[in-house]
Amino acid sequence: MEQKLPNSAQCESPCEGLGNAVTRNNGQDILEPDAAFSASSESMSLVSNDNDPTLLEINDSAREGQTSQNSVRSADMANGTRRGSMIEDAEALKRARANSDETIQSEKLYLDQEAFPGKAVQQDYHMPDVITVRVQRDSASLQDVVVKIERPAYHKPFLGGFKNRITGVEFHNAGSQTIPKTPPDKGIQVFCRETQTFFEKNKPQQTKNTTSTQMTKIGLYVSNTTDKVISPGKYLTAEEYHKRRLEAVIVLQTYFRRWHAINVVQNLRELKRLRLAWEAQEELQRKQAKEEKLRREYERRLNPKTKEDFELLYHAVELWRQEETEKINRSLTGAERKAALCGLLEKEAQLIASIGRHKLNVDEENQQKAILHFLDKCAQPKRWKAYDGRITEMDTPHTLRARELFELYFSISMNGIPKEERIDVLLTLRRTVKEHECKLTQEIVELIDREVDLMSREVKECNLEGLRRRIRTLFLQYAKNPKFNPEVARILKVPPDPLKLYKTVHFCQSCKNHLMSTEFPVPARSRTIGRCRLCYKLGNEAQQRDTFFKYKLLLENLRKSEADYQDDAKIVFSIQHQDLQYMIETIWGCQSALSACSDLYDLVMVRWDKQYEWSPWNTILLTEDEADAHLKLCNPEKAYEATFIDGIKNKHIQAKTCFAQFPALASFLQRRDDEANANGFLIATPIPPVTQP
Repeated sequence: MEQKLPNSAQCESPCEGLGNAVTRNNGQDILEPDAAFSASSESMSLVSNDNDPTLLEINDSAREGQTSQNSVRSADMANGTRRGSMIEDAEALKRARANSDETIQSEKLYLDQEAFPGKAVQQDYHMPDVITVRVQRDSASLQDVVVKIERPAYHKPFLGGFKNRITGVEFHNAGSQTIPKTPPDKGIQVFCRETQTFFEKNKPQQTKNTTSTQMTKIGLYVSNTTDKVISPGKYLTAEEYHKRRLEAVIVLQTYFRRWHAINVVQNLRELKRLRLAWEAQEELQRKQAKEEKLRREYERRLNPKTKEDFELLYHAVELWRQEETEKINRSLTGAERKAALCGLLEKEAQLIASIGRHKLNVDEENQQKAILHFLDKCAQPKRWKAYDGRITEMDTPHTLRARELFELYFSISMNGIPKEERIDVLLTLRRTVKEHECKLTQEIVELIDREVDLMSREVKECNLEGLRRRIRTLFLQYAKNPKFNPEVARILKVPPDPLKLYKTVHFCQSCKNHLMSTEFPVPARSRTIGRCRLCYKLGNEAQQRDTFFKYKLLLENLRKSEADYQDDAKIVFSIQHQDLQYMIETIWGCQSALSACSDLYDLVMVRWDKQYEWSPWNTILLTEDEADAHLKLCNPEKAYEATFIDGIKNKHIQAKTCFAQFPALASFLQRRDDEANANGFLIATPIPPVTQP
């Protein structure tokens, strides 16, 4: 307990105990409960008697401390501390404090009884910074001790205390004078634990249950029919108990692991079943696709309609001739061999003649379809796409005129129509061509009049077939003339102005014709412009009889895949199918680089490094499944073995050497070599000089 004094001097209170203050009044104990803190930190209530010599000495000491207050305060401020210094003996100071407290308390009680009975007298007192305390060292000597008062820089917490009901003096519970250490600032806002955590405390309680029992005795019978006899069993030790629990846990784990293993096996079995089903489906689809290809190829050989179909026929004839020649050379000699070869030559000539006759019929049908497609294309309205994605169509006078001519040509080309309808069509055609007076229209009008006259004389239609063909031919010339059909000017291959032909017309050394530059195939390995497409096709049918359908299909798939990258690839659209054939046959050996598959229908060409555009020196020949897996690789240099990579790079070097002479590819090749030298992982190959065609 301490009295609330600025100097923290402890005095004995007239009351004792925790939570209550006990005071004495006229020899009687007075108990008063705790009182709230009301006095300031620098004030207290004292009652002193100047007549008492002890009090006079203490007061004199206080006055002396008051006079020396300024000097000591200045020294204390200079040193930057307010720490009180207590010197001399601590035990003597304690005895002096006890005697002083008893004297002050007795004087206070004396004044309370005589001067102010029943009421405490309080005066405002301000404790100086320095006080002098006289301490009795022994029975004959006294010593003055200078005490500096330390005032705390912080507000001390109130820990409770007591108040004397008579004097009104408050006594507070002692508190530490040490300044609490400030925790370091962690940079985050923290909260008190007591404000966030709710502490729970469980305390079991057992309620009393009062029961009574009744036993059999003399004069009292208690029935025992419902009683049960309980006999103690075998005592179970802790070791046996835990052992039994362990055995039960092992049994449970055994059954659980068995259940888990069954589930794992079932899942694996289901995955295997799905995988096998998928593989079977893929194999079935692959087999069906192959059968469909063979069926289409067989159908194309039976009923050829396109150039590729006739190439297949000539190629089949050549394979048959080579097989028969090999058989004859292996089995026959001398005159018999010559006779067999002559017979083989006659059969080959018959086959080629039959193919030629069929080709003439197909060419006529295809020509008629091409004419109708040409006129229908001229009759199409103008179309453009709006901002909202809708297609807008508009008919112009030129498109309406082209549509009228297309309908007339389609009507006069129909066979088996009634005579009256035929005459109406011819009269409509006559009125249409009579709009323009020229030699061509006059001839058409004369032929129309002749056919109408012959039809009126009941001439058979088979005899009129030649006349009708002449009318169709002349009317087609009429419809292709830009003067009569202005819409054909934008579709005709030959422009009306002959001056535009000087730079785009080349001379064919084989057929001695001047043709457009588009009629000349220019492979990447050629140095000059050679034969036209027609002469090249005739030479192939007469000598090599090769088929280019597979290579054209490979090139078409390659161009589609390169267009999907959308990186402005150019090289793949510059090479021809002859170049691709040379690459596949000479450089890659007509087989996959990984699995050595030789079926060209299953092979595709893809990029070796997908970061660069396709080129003959950045490609690889694989099957479709292998190509899908290859394109998923980020860096093929790390995915394949060094031996395989060296083989691929050797093929790339061969392609560079072969295609470097093509002017359109030389710039790409040089740019790729520069990039490779900058990266430092490829060696540039020498480029041969380029010869312009």
